[in-house]
Amino acid sequence: MKASGLLAQGYRVWGLGDFVQLLITLVIGDTVLDNRRSPFSDLTGSLTGLESARLDWAGADGKPDAPYSLAFDDVYFSRQDGRAETEHVFIQGNHLPERFANWQDARPFVIGETGFGTGLNMLCAWACFDTYAPADARLHLVSTEKHPLTQDDLRRALTAWPEFADQARVLVNQWPEPVRGAYRLILSDRVVLDLHLGDSVECLTHLDGRVDAWFLDGFAPSKNPDMWQPELFQAMAVHSRPQATFATFTCAGIVKRGLKAAGFEWAKAPGFGRKREMLRGHIATPPADTSRQQAPWFTPPSHQSPQQPNRHIAIIGAGLAGASTAEALARRGVQVTLIDQEAPGAGASGNRQGALYVKLAAETNLQSRFYLAGLLYTRRLLERLDPERQLWDDCGVLQLAMTDKEARRQKTFLRNHALPASVVEGITAAEASHRAGVALTHGGLDYPGAGWVRPAALCQRLVAHPGIFFRQAEVMTLEHYEAGWRLGLADGDSVSVDQVVVANAWQASNFLPLEWLPLKPIRGQVSELHLLPDASIAPLKRVVCAGGYVLPVLEGVQSFGATFAPGDTQSDLREADNATNLAEFKHMLPAYAEKLRASGVDFNPAGLNGRASLRAASPDKSPYAGPVPDAPAWRKDYALLQKNARRAPAIAGRHHLGLWTSAAHGSRGLASAPLCAEVLASRICDEPMPLERELIDHLHPGRRLIRELITGG
Repeated sequence: MKASGLLAQGYRVWGLGDFVQLLITLVIGDTVLDNRRSPFSDLTGSLTGLESARLDWAGADGKPDAPYSLAFDDVYFSRQDGRAETEHVFIQGNHLPERFANWQDARPFVIGETGFGTGLNMLCAWACFDTYAPADARLHLVSTEKHPLTQDDLRRALTAWPEFADQARVLVNQWPEPVRGAYRLILSDRVVLDLHLGDSVECLTHLDGRVDAWFLDGFAPSKNPDMWQPELFQAMAVHSRPQATFATFTCAGIVKRGLKAAGFEWAKAPGFGRKREMLRGHIATPPADTSRQQAPWFTPPSHQSPQQPNRHIAIIGAGLAGASTAEALARRGVQVTLIDQEAPGAGASGNRQGALYVKLAAETNLQSRFYLAGLLYTRRLLERLDPERQLWDDCGVLQLAMTDKEARRQKTFLRNHALPASVVEGITAAEASHRAGVALTHGGLDYPGAGWVRPAALCQRLVAHPGIFFRQAEVMTLEHYEAGWRLGLADGDSVSVDQVVVANAWQASNFLPLEWLPLKPIRGQVSELHLLPDASIAPLKRVVCAGGYVLPVLEGVQSFGATFAPGDTQSDLREADNATNLAEFKHMLPAYAEKLRASGVDFNPAGLNGRASLRAASPDKSPYAGPVPDAPAWRKDYALLQKNARRAPAIAGRHHLGLWTSAAHGSRGLASAPLCAEVLASRICDEPMPLERELIDHLHPGRRLIRELITGG
């Protein structure tokens, strides 16, 4: 059949390259992706650092003045009155005081911005929101920045407005490293900032979300022509809600033509100060978003209607995945019932200590991009929840290169990823020994901001939110009915809610709507050495990983592990596993282990304490976070992929309305579960997503169904 005939029947005709890209993305697991680049990795740039803004602070009289960009030969804000200019151009230009005062939607009001700069525009919007918006309203800020200020420069720039001191402190404390990607900053209970670092056009093209008002900022078109391109205005239009407004300081012809071509109506308005005119306007009907044409199955389900509200949501499973999701939803004002057979943080999240770490692939791929984003998000979450560091320690993590193969892999990783040393760097054995505080025989990769966490205590802290009700029970059945979902409990009782999140690890597939979901239970045992109170041994200062991991001593206990037994569902403590862990401990840290033994520590496997628990993993080692597909419908709608993967039926994926999952976090749940919680809460509450669209799709549980159709398994 000709292409025209296929299009007429509602199919998108793929080229061979499309099919190859899809097949590689769906089939290749983490191990193979170490050596083969994901076909989508270039869409959002490589996993790499960005050049920070180069500033001049000297004013005409030699005294400190407004920051001046050396790259763009322009100031970041007006030397006359930067705040007054922002208020005139962006706040009043978008009629924000009136719109905030009248905001009644359950979703947040969303502002998009090109060029974060010093953050002045966003701080002014935050202040305006606090002044005018109803108490239960929420504000979501989305901003792009290609050359972020350093943390010190940002702090210095914002001292110009002492009235924003408290808000500026929150922003500066969460300021991310200059690495390409999306960063979610929780500024307050009502205000969230998604900072997308990278080229503005690229960032907005891959944005998953829609905007109510645009701050079209950045250095002037004459200074920064690369930003003010037709593609920028087109991306703004696609990611606008109907009647979204914009305002900008410039009236340049390229801007007026670009806005009009993208569908925006504009009008001139009085400018600020020496600028005679500015532009403001709106877009009545944004163009359709065709970003998922190659993979229509990933089209998000329609947002809840009055028949499917999100006032009351049940979460099955109170481990890290469930507790994180409960906190994320409760923070948004959703009533949460959290259900678990035991207690929050009892299962695989119940260890004394857990390593907060990631292992990034030698070649950039979506999995690595997600896990690094997750690691950095968990860091910010912990700093917000526990600034006293009672639940965690960012002591750093060393990944030792103890084999030639691993040394080559790490060398390739460093060659491919120009990341700041504050994120990860390669170090010698001598430097590794210095940082760890114990003698090491090999160097490796050092992650200074990683560390360890008390996972059970973290779960308990997360679920302490007043909007969360915990119920100890076993859920036996899930039944959808007209008003929502009914959960049948083992004691004969039932719970009726609007929506459900299934987050009970490997047991998630016990429920009928998820029985197709590939989840493998993995038993892991951690061992513990109890140190003598008078042992005068230099402590281990970093988490050390290789074939296993060793954690710094906590409360006189040296924890290390862990075994890896796929398919084993028993949680008994085993002497053989203690012996395995001890052998790996001595292999990684021979000098440290010998000092412990010489001090009188008992290294007999039979006498060690420990804990065994079960985790869940997916075949491709990435977690599942998203809506639950209607598997029979997907197999029917996309059956043609079995015969010809070059034909993609132009049908949006059908899902079980109001049913979601967060599962398969494996041994890296501390780095993945909190960010996956934001993914779910954002989609449920109709917000912009905290990651680029390709990463959101990478986490979608339905990826396994499509792989099954294409490959037959």
